[in-house]
Amino acid sequence: MTTTADPVLTGRAAARATDLSKVYGEGETRVVALDRVSVEFRRGEFTAIMGPSGSGKSTLMHCMAGLDTVSSGSATIGATELVGLKDKELTRLRRDHVGFVFQSFNLLPTLTALENITLPMDIAGRKADREWLDRVIATVGLSGRLSHRPAQLSGGQQQRVACARALAGRPEIVFADEPTGNLDSRSGAEILSFLRNSVRELGQTVVMVTHDPVAASYADRVVFLADGRIVDELHGPTADGVLDRMRRFDAKGRTS
Repeated sequence: MTTTADPVLTGRAAARATDLSKVYGEGETRVVALDRVSVEFRRGEFTAIMGPSGSGKSTLMHCMAGLDTVSSGSATIGATELVGLKDKELTRLRRDHVGFVFQSFNLLPTLTALENITLPMDIAGRKADREWLDRVIATVGLSGRLSHRPAQLSGGQQQRVACARALAGRPEIVFADEPTGNLDSRSGAEILSFLRNSVRELGQTVVMVTHDPVAASYADRVVFLADGRIVDELHGPTADGVLDRMRRFDAKGRTS
């Protein structure tokens, strides 16, 4: 088991779960959120995780990102096993090798867009790779807004700042939890296009939790969860194809 806090990240998988289970409570209140899930998130790929409410999709992302503990099984980022890491080691792993994009933008109102983007690196005492940072800013289309504070930006622009912040440190993997949930359809499409382009043009790895078939269609593949288990997978998804799979799961749930 690898427990180093500053790992050499190697291999095809940016992250992997093996027989991963997450259980909440005991006795009559026991809830199995994840039931022996095994899945690999490959480097340079955009994966969407979908499933009905309560299927375990957000729990899977939180366990894989080191934001929640694992009850049993294995969760790795690169070559590093998360199970058994101490709090300081987990914090360093998340800071140095993981990017996060959430439904809420989580920007500091007193900082400019550029200062918000570089904040994690500033806190860590790391200098930004200027060439990489310029590429990220150009890809997200923020070059003319870097001196603006969040209150001077639209919701879509604020989420683009959050996306750029997630990528600025060149992480091993980016986890996005309903990143378009607070946006209108046009702004949402811009964010999804950026995430897709970050994979295709920057070689990033992105794992996104979503309930929206249109959002999932931007991904390279979709992993479907139901009752804490992976039940299907779709490569080269379309919105209609994703919706059809989701309808099948709903039908099975009604007839079981």
